[in-house]
Amino acid sequence: MSNTNFCIIVAVDISCGFEIVARYHHQSMDRLPFDPDRVSKPAAIPAKAARRDRKRLANVADARQITVGQLSELIKDTLEQQIPSPLRVIGEVSNLSNRGHWYFSLKDELAVVSCVAWSSSAKKFGFTPCDGDEVVATGHVSHYSPQGRTQLYVTRLEPVGAGALELEFRRLCAELRDAGYFEPDHKIPTPIFPRRIAVITSKESAAVQDVIATAKQRCPAVGLLIVDVRVQGDGAAQQVANAIRWVDSNHVLLGVDAVLVTRGGGSIEDLWAFNERIVADAAFACELPLVAAIGHESDTTVIELVADARCATPTQAAVLLVPAAAELHKQIVHAHGRLQTLLQRRIETGQHRLVTIQRNEIFRRPELVLQRAAQRVDELSHRLRNATRQRLARRRIHIEQLAGRLSALGPGAIVSRQHQRLAVLTDRLERAVRHRIDQRSQIRTLHRELFTAHRHVLRHARQRITGFDARLIAADPLLVVQRGFSVTQLPDGSVVRSTGQITPGVRVTTRVADGQFDSVVDAHEKASTKQRPPSPMKPATRQSKRQPRDQMDLFAGDQ
Repeated sequence: MSNTNFCIIVAVDISCGFEIVARYHHQSMDRLPFDPDRVSKPAAIPAKAARRDRKRLANVADARQITVGQLSELIKDTLEQQIPSPLRVIGEVSNLSNRGHWYFSLKDELAVVSCVAWSSSAKKFGFTPCDGDEVVATGHVSHYSPQGRTQLYVTRLEPVGAGALELEFRRLCAELRDAGYFEPDHKIPTPIFPRRIAVITSKESAAVQDVIATAKQRCPAVGLLIVDVRVQGDGAAQQVANAIRWVDSNHVLLGVDAVLVTRGGGSIEDLWAFNERIVADAAFACELPLVAAIGHESDTTVIELVADARCATPTQAAVLLVPAAAELHKQIVHAHGRLQTLLQRRIETGQHRLVTIQRNEIFRRPELVLQRAAQRVDELSHRLRNATRQRLARRRIHIEQLAGRLSALGPGAIVSRQHQRLAVLTDRLERAVRHRIDQRSQIRTLHRELFTAHRHVLRHARQRITGFDARLIAADPLLVVQRGFSVTQLPDGSVVRSTGQITPGVRVTTRVADGQFDSVVDAHEKASTKQRPPSPMKPATRQSKRQPRDQMDLFAGDQ
């Protein structure tokens, strides 16, 4: 159950010698610092139960014989059923073997226990212990039959005491580094001459006295606003974070230009309030320059890494924030001397320029300057008149050229050119028409000549076709057959012209005028070789000269 704490904010103005007291409250956190003594120890097995188990096993051995596997299974069942689970065992790590699965031993001055952590559980541990580290292992006891080993199967592993705090410190630093809390771009430079500094610490600590004494010694004009908070124990982190946010949100009203968070040295447990994430968030969000001086020079806290500046001691932080009055006085004297020197140089430079101006001719003889100016005006006027005349002459020439071009482009000139072009085109058109008429008369003459030649060619072609028709009719073999002749053919379609072509038993086909018939040759007889006398109607010489084609050959293509 949380309780409500009040802290006093005391504003000490060293220069004026008065105090302003205000109060605010916040809700404290319930988290307690880690205490190794509170870690639960494994419950001891009663001696009576152990004697009962030994007696029962002895009775089983006397009653019957069992195999090694049965004995191993009996041991495993007894361990898992009789030993409470889960167990939390404290011991030192030794012989750690990381092969995906972790195999190691836990030991103390009295005994050693074999341990196994499967890879699925080892990935969740968040750290890898070294030999000699004291840890708290959570798991259950069982028996591994293949090797006959009784082991503690670890499902959770935690470092003990300061080791846990160191591990948490490293984890938080890695998380804040990834979030950009330590980046130099977010650091705000400290003011050169702050009006007032808010000191967040315990009002009863030695650190606040060192800061007050150092600030009073260096420059009493710088005011200090002492914000009293708890710097260790329950609710300390919450009070520090709330104080930083309160000062940052009201710095205009309070007249604060910088914030100093400090405390004296101590153990890591004493300084742990400044390693909380809530304090780091408040320091990172603070818009005022924040200086942290926690513990001794060898101590490092999260707020010092997040702060805009870090100091080894509260006195060093006060020296950083509060300027030295003696140094300021030296700077003022030096600035006063430089200012006097600059003013003297400025006066001397002005006097020198005045003397130079007085020596200038324009002040000694101003009429000469006016004469030179009048002469210059006359020269410029003459050059202007010449330039104007030349420009006007060029413009006139240009205008005349444009007028000539304009007259050439006028309507009368355009109409005249178009009339000339029209006359030329008309003459060309008349010549083309006459040429076309001459071509048409030539075409008519050629057409008549072509028609006459065509009729002559057709007449000659008809005469030739009539002659060819008469010759074809005269050579028609069917007409010869119709006059009582016949044609005899062999089976292969060839015409029989000689008795030498046939032999007895050959089947021949005989074609007559109204059809054909087949016959078989029984015998044949050659005709006399005596030549017939030539006919008196057709001389032998004329017949041998023409030698027409045998009409019977025409039947060869009919089969």
